[in-house]
Amino acid sequence: MHESIPEELKLGNLDEIRERINQIDDQMVKLFEERMKAAEKVAEYKKERSLPIKDEAREKIVIEKGCEKIQSEELKPYYVDFQRSVMDISCAYQSKLMNGMKVGYSGVPGAYAYIAAKRLFPEAELVSFSNFEPAFAAAEKGEIDCAVLPIENSYAGEVGNVMDLMYSGNLYVNRVVNFDVEQNLLTLPGTQIGQIKTVVSHPQALAQCDAYIKEHGFTAMEYSNTARAAAFVKEQNDPSIAAIGSEEAAQLFDLVVLERKIHSNRNNSSRFAVFSRVKSLPPENERNDNCNFILMFTVPNEAGSLAITLDIIGSHGFNMRNLKSRPMKGLMWQYYFYVEAEGNIASEDGQNMLQEIGAVCGQLKLAGTFLNE
Repeated sequence: MHESIPEELKLGNLDEIRERINQIDDQMVKLFEERMKAAEKVAEYKKERSLPIKDEAREKIVIEKGCEKIQSEELKPYYVDFQRSVMDISCAYQSKLMNGMKVGYSGVPGAYAYIAAKRLFPEAELVSFSNFEPAFAAAEKGEIDCAVLPIENSYAGEVGNVMDLMYSGNLYVNRVVNFDVEQNLLTLPGTQIGQIKTVVSHPQALAQCDAYIKEHGFTAMEYSNTARAAAFVKEQNDPSIAAIGSEEAAQLFDLVVLERKIHSNRNNSSRFAVFSRVKSLPPENERNDNCNFILMFTVPNEAGSLAITLDIIGSHGFNMRNLKSRPMKGLMWQYYFYVEAEGNIASEDGQNMLQEIGAVCGQLKLAGTFLNE
């Protein structure tokens, strides 16, 4: 409830009104400092878990609750502007505090993992690694704050190596984001399509463009990633060799995009996960349709054991979106399972479900939680 205006201030004495405003401003200065100190703690929390600075869903809830406390209908839209301005200032301060983040990715500048990491953490220092394993290990050791790694492509399927790291490693998934992937034919300037005999790229990219490669009779050559393939084409300086990769890679290595969108599936996208050392759980009251979680587990090699586990997930009202199996290294015909489901694992239903599954599974790991972005 807002404070009523003293009677003497209604008489039009400007000096007295200004003095009252000064008193209110003094209070606001102290509250502003308190709020920004709280924002420092929020930034620290988000940095540990590699969470986004801006949380539009929470901002909307805060503004709506605040509006309910404003008695004057005329003032409500001004309150919305005021609160949004405060939140923008808070986000800007948090961004400054988080600028020192080190974010690892597999590949080199111009690779799709680099592009994904840059979009997720535009202010961070990006650190290149030769492959998934060293990036993951660096995050485990604390040499970097987090690692951005691909977990699935809409055409070529899951990235098995990363999934294995997720299962056996000590990092947690706190964000999962979809990125549209545009595969392009990259060549030396002046190259004609008829001159090309060989295309080089990452195996995933080659798989996505298999139909195009066969149609033109190219020989496919695997490379460690799309950006390194572009660098290889530049180094060879041979118009018979082209790369498949991003427009960013073409710009970086002075190549041209001869043909765009050569992938077979026009809805080509990759999912990237952010791996951090600290597990993040959603608030208990976060709505279910905004929450997701990842479980990884093994079950006894007995008839019906997997079905029992999946039934437990469903019986607690969680919608399973993804189920995969992967062979366990060093164990013949032994598998672990990956489940991605919608719902709030921090809720009472979620905790009860974990307890029940834990009694059935040989090994159980809550590999991560993430909100829809």
